[in-house]
Amino acid sequence: MIDFKQKKLFLLDMDGTIYLGDTLFDGTLDFLNRVRERGGKYLFVTNNSSRSVSAYVDRLEGMGIPAAADDFLTSVDALVWYLRGKYDDALIYAFGTRTFREQLSEAGFRVTDKLEDGVSLLVCGFDTELTFQKLEDACILLGRGVDFVATNPDWVCPTSYGSVPDCGSVCEMLFRATGRRPKFIGKPEPEMALLSMERYGYSREETVLIGDRIYTDIACGVHAGIDTAFVLSGEGVPADIEKFHIQPSETYQNIREIFDRMG
Repeated sequence: MIDFKQKKLFLLDMDGTIYLGDTLFDGTLDFLNRVRERGGKYLFVTNNSSRSVSAYVDRLEGMGIPAAADDFLTSVDALVWYLRGKYDDALIYAFGTRTFREQLSEAGFRVTDKLEDGVSLLVCGFDTELTFQKLEDACILLGRGVDFVATNPDWVCPTSYGSVPDCGSVCEMLFRATGRRPKFIGKPEPEMALLSMERYGYSREETVLIGDRIYTDIACGVHAGIDTAFVLSGEGVPADIEKFHIQPSETYQNIREIFDRMG
């Protein structure tokens, strides 16, 4: 059983965990306020690479959630950390949104969205601006043998009307076409959780990850050695625990139930 009174750092998935589409879940604001009242920190940890941090701040503030840039850690942050020192001089084909390309460029990397002879790395993110041209370019580059890195393996991104293909689905399509799989950086790899604890100075015992996906959110926490709370308000269902052979510390219906358990 998770002892929430001992927790100081709360790593929160967003879509499907604290809201869905434009609908804020009941209990979200109560939960966030309780964390702050106790002197803790909540950190929104997201695999979604299609938006900048400033866009997330605006989105959450529009829902009534107080947020600042320091409250977020995205898969692009983890990607930049991974690329640093390995691909500083590389020409990178950024398969993603305009914002995704801008974030990599602002981090100091050489980025293109055109098929060029000098490209040595293909980086794939969640692309809400997907075109067939990008898919074709990616297949050509992978056929040339360039390195292949992706932000996250999520199959779908939840919306108010259902789900849409996420980065993992597009990468699976590229694998079927080329036989090449990427190195994934975001959840379920442990780096995002480990970076969060290192950056803000919390121990594993003080940290808990809350999310709606067993194969990304909960797996990340398990791999990082921290407690995990699986919520059933988004994509995940109880059968996923057996399907993916990943055991969360506890399972809850939603964020309201977790708030009620905090006391």
